[in-house]
Amino acid sequence: MAGRASNGESTIYKGADGRWHGYVSVGFTLDGKLDRRHVSSKSRGVVVAKVRELERRRDTGTVSETSTPTVGGWLEHWLTTIAPRRVRQRTLESYESAVRKHLIPGIGRHRLDRLRPEHLDQLYTALLDAGYSPASVLRHHRILSRALTVAVQRGHVPRNVASLVDPPAQRPSDLATALDLDEARAVLEAAATVRNSARWTVALALGLRQSEALALQWKDIDLLANTVTVRRSIHRVRGGGLIYEEPKSKRSQRTLALPLPLVAELHRHKAAQLGERMLAGSEWHDEDLVFAQPNGRPIDKKTDYDDWTRLLQQAGVRHVRLHDGRHTAATLLLSENVHPRVVMELLGHSQMRTTMDIYSHVMPALAREAADRMGALLLTGKGRQTATRTATTELVESGQDEESPAQMGGAEGTRTPDPHTASVVRYQLRHSPLPTRSGVSEPVATVQGATLDPAQGWRRPWRPPPPADQVSPASSARCGCGCRRGRGARSRCRTAGRPAPR
Repeated sequence: MAGRASNGESTIYKGADGRWHGYVSVGFTLDGKLDRRHVSSKSRGVVVAKVRELERRRDTGTVSETSTPTVGGWLEHWLTTIAPRRVRQRTLESYESAVRKHLIPGIGRHRLDRLRPEHLDQLYTALLDAGYSPASVLRHHRILSRALTVAVQRGHVPRNVASLVDPPAQRPSDLATALDLDEARAVLEAAATVRNSARWTVALALGLRQSEALALQWKDIDLLANTVTVRRSIHRVRGGGLIYEEPKSKRSQRTLALPLPLVAELHRHKAAQLGERMLAGSEWHDEDLVFAQPNGRPIDKKTDYDDWTRLLQQAGVRHVRLHDGRHTAATLLLSENVHPRVVMELLGHSQMRTTMDIYSHVMPALAREAADRMGALLLTGKGRQTATRTATTELVESGQDEESPAQMGGAEGTRTPDPHTASVVRYQLRHSPLPTRSGVSEPVATVQGATLDPAQGWRRPWRPPPPADQVSPASSARCGCGCRRGRGARSRCRTAGRPAPR
């Protein structure tokens, strides 16, 4: 008689109903109980195969849960248990709004392992038809994709269905929301008459985010070194009021140089704030804030935005978002040929790609100016002439006595196989003809009566041999040009181009 199986060991037996049953222990449930899976069949061989498959999946760690949760159940679990450890409170609030208002009502009833790409297509189409922007739908897609990625990592589903769906493309606005130079100056002139006027100079001159500017402390500003350091930001969260947080990326924690006019304005602002502090007396709430309420408390973002709207109306400038002051600073810098890398550091972007994508509308003008500069530097309006020929022509036309590139030994497209050939080429170019105003080349040098014919090369004037009665025994061995040739030489004279005398 077979003994009982030990704890955790798989069991196969035939039941009273005539079917074969198998039980496999695959681990423990979330509440600590033993998780045993059951399979059955009329054939013992089928049950044995199912038991072995469960054991294999258990050993490899790919066994699934007993009951697969629905999409809504998993999103609730991810939102309350997993996401809070990864994101900030403000981000978590936006996740909760998207999940509970749209994702769960739209696809929450489907089982997680039976979610299909078509279900997501229907959800996105319904959101777009309801009037939501492509950017908003894209944000919903990213939230869902992140939740499903965690489900794949934990073995609840074999694949992330969101990766198989193309979300709506987010198209940037074609409207130029940045202020131009005249509008920015009008805003600063109007700001000189309001309280916290330096707040708007900081926004337009440094391009700080609203949350960064409102969280500045005087210890972050060095009025002697003319620098400001961005260390934190301020936000309002549900149930927590205004809180201070560190920037999300290390690049957002940055030190910026202050323009000298802004330094002087900050000195005046600090003196005015000291007067407010003396008037407030014991009601002053000291947080060392640069921009604060009359009692020293931080300024709410909504109040700050209302002040910006009134300032635009007072300046007679079209309405733009407060964040467009940041775009104004970047656009003006790029228009003044400041390198995009410097602008990226000023704005605190984590990648150059972010800066180039946001301010791509400024790039065509910079590209046009770069092309004009290259044309003025390299292509001096001479058509397709090379630099050597252009320089030579300009020297001749200007009447300067300086050597041209050709006279100094330059050659375009000339390759010298050996030093001897290179020296010959340099010597010929040094005495090469220069173009004249009439377009006819003239010899540039005469050496011992020899001239340079552009068509035939170097030639010396032929001199007839001296009379026989004037030929000395020593000179009779030379040819008519005077080169030393022995009698009987069959070679041709290299200089005169005629047979050497015998």
